[in-house]
Amino acid sequence: MAVPRDPRKGKQRQDASDMTGVTLNRAIKRYGQTQVIHGIDLQIEDGEFCVFVGPSGCGKSTLLRMIAGLEETSEGEIHIGARDVTHMDPAKRGVAMVFQTYALYPHMSVAENMGFGLRMNGVAKSEIDQKVQEASNILKLDQYLKRKPKALSGGQRQRVAIGRAIVRGPEVFLFDEPLSNLDAELRVEMRVEIARLHNEIGATMIYVTHDQVEAMTMADKIVVLRDGRIEQVGAPMDLYRDPDNKFVAGFIGSPAMNFLECDVVDGMVRHPALTDAIPVTSSVPTNASRVTLGIRPEHIQIDRASDSCTVDLTEALGGVSYSYLLTPNGDKLIVEEREDERSAQGERIGISVKPERAMLFDPENGLRLR
Repeated sequence: MAVPRDPRKGKQRQDASDMTGVTLNRAIKRYGQTQVIHGIDLQIEDGEFCVFVGPSGCGKSTLLRMIAGLEETSEGEIHIGARDVTHMDPAKRGVAMVFQTYALYPHMSVAENMGFGLRMNGVAKSEIDQKVQEASNILKLDQYLKRKPKALSGGQRQRVAIGRAIVRGPEVFLFDEPLSNLDAELRVEMRVEIARLHNEIGATMIYVTHDQVEAMTMADKIVVLRDGRIEQVGAPMDLYRDPDNKFVAGFIGSPAMNFLECDVVDGMVRHPALTDAIPVTSSVPTNASRVTLGIRPEHIQIDRASDSCTVDLTEALGGVSYSYLLTPNGDKLIVEEREDERSAQGERIGISVKPERAMLFDPENGLRLR
């Protein structure tokens, strides 16, 4: 009987009894007296591509390793599908992990590397050959099956490592910064490969990266972490357009969002760089004298009739340029320009912001003022 496909993505779907989402309930991790993961609650749906993103040391790899069983969970629960795997042996969890290091055996061929885990588990050679062939078809590795790892490029080696995970038929794929060792061109290529793989096999995937561009381009759901806590969870564009706080607003987006410390005077947000003041939102406290204004580079308009800012540097990238501005009080801004007329280094210009594009944050705690 054919397995029905999800019409949204063309993924193969399973019946309800085979659902393999991942659920974390108040998950905590301690090393001695030091707590590094602080009560994480998270639901990752069956077949979802979920990305953990955040700065170095935020706990994203630790959380992934807790799901894999490579780190013991100090408190709380972890479920894969209907199974409580909190203290289950890693080999019994139904997960496969791909690391940033390929960890391939240099004396084995591609096919032998991909099938090694099954061979160690006593799987019949005919079944191993079938699974390796199926994985190589998915990953376009057919012509490399007899090669040794030293004869492969970095991207091909990473595909072999992914293939080794595929042949195990896991319920959940875990990726721990798998593209970190690749150059820029290969990273883009492998992002496409992994996204295509997810779309083709429809498995639940959890992916760790510090690169928010990877997160934005690959994820169904992004989990933004800081200091072992979740700052916000949502679809990539939801986080981009509607961040809950200054940290998420500044972390998601490239170039990063601009922030200006502004005065609130007579119900208006004012800054010496802005041609026009911005009305405050209803959530700004009536006694507030300062707010943090957040505005993305593509949402700033150049006003050439004004001269409040100085162009410190320009980056011309062809279809787009980025101008780095200095404001009268020393703040720095990045402005995206796409018009034929673009700013030049040393030029004096003004800027304006449409009120609907502006985001206001509490300068004390960084929370969004909606």
